[in-house]
Amino acid sequence: MTTMTDASVREFKMPDVGEGLTEAEILKWYVQPGDTVTDGQVVCEVETAKAAVELPIPYDGVVSELRFPEGTTVDVGTAIIAVRVAGGAPAPVPAQAEAAAPAAPEAPAAPEAPAAAASAPASAEEAKPAARQPVLVGYGVSTSATKRRPRKGPEVTVPAPAQPELNGHAPTADSPRPLAKPPVRKLAKDLGVDLTAVTPSGPDGIITREDVHAAATPVAVTAPAPVAAAPAAPAPAASYDGVRETRVPVKGVRKATAAAMVGSAFTAPHVTEFVTVDVTRTMKLVEELKQDKEMQGRRVNPLLLIAKALLVAIKRNPDINASWDEANQEIVVKHYVNLGIAAATPRGLIVPNIKDAQDKTLPQLADSLGELVATAREGKTSPSAMQGGTVTITNVGVFGVDTGTPIINPGESAILAIGAIKLQPWVHKGKVKPRQVTTLALSFDHRLVDGELGSKVLADVAAILEQPKRLITWA
Repeated sequence: MTTMTDASVREFKMPDVGEGLTEAEILKWYVQPGDTVTDGQVVCEVETAKAAVELPIPYDGVVSELRFPEGTTVDVGTAIIAVRVAGGAPAPVPAQAEAAAPAAPEAPAAPEAPAAAASAPASAEEAKPAARQPVLVGYGVSTSATKRRPRKGPEVTVPAPAQPELNGHAPTADSPRPLAKPPVRKLAKDLGVDLTAVTPSGPDGIITREDVHAAATPVAVTAPAPVAAAPAAPAPAASYDGVRETRVPVKGVRKATAAAMVGSAFTAPHVTEFVTVDVTRTMKLVEELKQDKEMQGRRVNPLLLIAKALLVAIKRNPDINASWDEANQEIVVKHYVNLGIAAATPRGLIVPNIKDAQDKTLPQLADSLGELVATAREGKTSPSAMQGGTVTITNVGVFGVDTGTPIINPGESAILAIGAIKLQPWVHKGKVKPRQVTTLALSFDHRLVDGELGSKVLADVAAILEQPKRLITWA
């Protein structure tokens, strides 16, 4: 994903790090202009709609320019950093020359004397044959030019059926189609903004996100002062540093999560069932496992045994581990369990999953859970770790919540919510005693799972947690 602006300066483009995603936000730059970089060195961290990813640079050199500041959302394929590679002129190229280099259509200037060539701008150097560009593994090589193609003249028309419309306005021969990239067009459609009425501020007359947001923001109109004195207004509500409202842009992981949850809630018919269970014996087993030599140094907590209980319940009721194929109108039963664990992170809710969890021993499952949680907290979860899940566990009990009605992760069949484990009065062996009690909630897709099957799975999980020795007898 690199291009050469001249014989010594190369641009690194925003790669597609999320399997088909069209944009990513630059979270943090790890280098600055003038810094020396080496092949494979991480230069920035970006966030897609799926995860935060670190980007390594694929060559050696000195950073010439950072094209975008932190917090900017950049389309895939856009150059984000320019690097002067080894063998180039030692003096840094001005930012203006760097930015103009990719778009210059003129033929290269004639060769100059060596002394003059050393001080001339990079754009005036003699053109050289393009060498094979370094490839960042998994990103591929881009051979397209960095200059936007010139706008077509009126001789090129769009057939009427394919002509896009927005708010009832369609481009005509007298009103050419506004220049905007697909993510910007989608933003305009979502906000109800007519692109033909937007004033572009980007290069070559391109409409940017900021242009769309500006067009969507209503202009404040000052109302005339009333003639008569109005009654005294009530005191304003409590404010934060004088600001009564704060707007937070929804993007990246939060935006993708919101869209996925809406799609799931209104596509899969949800059914949720609940059961309250005495987990005193499970809590005792957790304490015993913490002292076991095989579990030393591993993450041992109630979630570990609940995850194992769910895996055993799925083994006893395999039809719940399925997905719905809308195109073929088929139920696809999975013979593997990719166990998702919902994790709340500063960037939003993510659901990485443990691949082939059904084959893992208890120590292996503990290792996988520990690695999954640590990676999520650091914001390093990869897109692949969040794909292919079959069922999910969400632990709302860590927030002191008794239970909830969780929304199924898109493409999965069920999600189990774990409530807070509390000491409560419970009838045990005919007497009321204080016991460790929790409430479980299982939401499932009623297209795939009927009430009987869902009830059996939830009852099995509860039975194991009440009598954890069933992990042995039922496994």
